[in-house]
Amino acid sequence: MPKLVLLLAVIAVFYILLKRVQGLPPHKRRAETTKIAIGAAVVVVVILTMMGKMHWVGAALTGLLVIMRQSLPLLLRLFPVLNQWWQQRAQAGSGKHSTVTTRILSMDLDHASGTLSGEVLQGPFAQWRLDDMDRGQLEELRQYCLNEDPESVQLLDSYLQQRFSDTETAGHNSSAGAVNSGPMNRREAMQILGVGDNASRDDIVAAHRKLMQKLHPDRGGSDYLAAKINEAKDFLLAQS
Repeated sequence: MPKLVLLLAVIAVFYILLKRVQGLPPHKRRAETTKIAIGAAVVVVVILTMMGKMHWVGAALTGLLVIMRQSLPLLLRLFPVLNQWWQQRAQAGSGKHSTVTTRILSMDLDHASGTLSGEVLQGPFAQWRLDDMDRGQLEELRQYCLNEDPESVQLLDSYLQQRFSDTETAGHNSSAGAVNSGPMNRREAMQILGVGDNASRDDIVAAHRKLMQKLHPDRGGSDYLAAKINEAKDFLLAQS
């Protein structure tokens, strides 16, 4: 009887955890599901060991693997050289990109392909990636942006215009109107152009030219992003 109660309790806990995972953004579900699977494996190993069904060596190896998996982030923080190598490798794999951030959205532009991708920072879809959202969810997000932050509407419309080329989406851009997001700072300007802190005037001009070739309104790009790119260039050149 106690074993049955324990089994039911374990099943109930994992059921609750799985339901919680289903409510997470898609790109976070895999990591959380992996954690639950590891936890389930540990529980099974412990139960089998207590019942004498599994050799202690197997249980020890399982525990060691779990500890190594959970300790990886800590090891990266303890060894700066390894951490720096890891970050450089990730940056090299992702390529050069620009970032534009509003109160609700963070949007990345891949310089090589001109592709926009983004993540929701707050609201009903917080931590969701735009690429994981369907048309209905994106329209719901746009309505939220209309109510909370008009600047985010223009940024989202840039993404919608690229992802959905129908007339309904194209008409979105004219409805939001121009929004003044306030004074730009140096960090924001560098993120928009995708340049480093030591960028020269030539680097700034070259980055601006490359981005405008992909995002100029005359080439089907975004008025909003083109304006932000021009503002970032002017700001950095005025400081150089």
